[in-house]
Amino acid sequence: MNCHQELLNRIKHINFVCQKLCKITLGRYLKVSGNIGVFSQSVEEYKIFTKVRDEITEPSTNPNQKYYHLYNPIIIPAEIDIPETTYTHLYIRKLDSTPYGRYLGDVDFVLDSGEYIELKNKVLSGTVKGAEIYDRPGWDTIQLTTPNFDCVAYVSTKEFAEKVRVKF
Repeated sequence: MNCHQELLNRIKHINFVCQKLCKITLGRYLKVSGNIGVFSQSVEEYKIFTKVRDEITEPSTNPNQKYYHLYNPIIIPAEIDIPETTYTHLYIRKLDSTPYGRYLGDVDFVLDSGEYIELKNKVLSGTVKGAEIYDRPGWDTIQLTTPNFDCVAYVSTKEFAEKVRVKF
């Protein structure tokens, strides 16, 4: 399998797992922001995936750039009841030895501000199993996880999902 196909297969896996995670946790599929993160599981994988990223995304001189804009969006066709999904930005994460590094990747889902505040209040009250407020200074996002899944998903507003494309 070539490196491009290996990365595409990982992206498809992350997409389907995160979509299922969203449906199981929230009872419905949400719109994606266009961001997808791929978490490298080895130093070699990071080298391979960043090389592919450099070929398929616009270059950036910003040292804080996290998500790179794809020359051509990655469109994943609908499957069963999972909607067609389009990704416009790609993040390749270095190997992470913390428990968080066990995940294969993440997807950012978005809600309008009113729906987000409503969901956030439910999460704060503890009524949404598998959802928690992501505890990081300056961040306003909800994290979706379950022990049986190898990916993690986030829910925020569109504005916040666009903000995280650059480290802050």
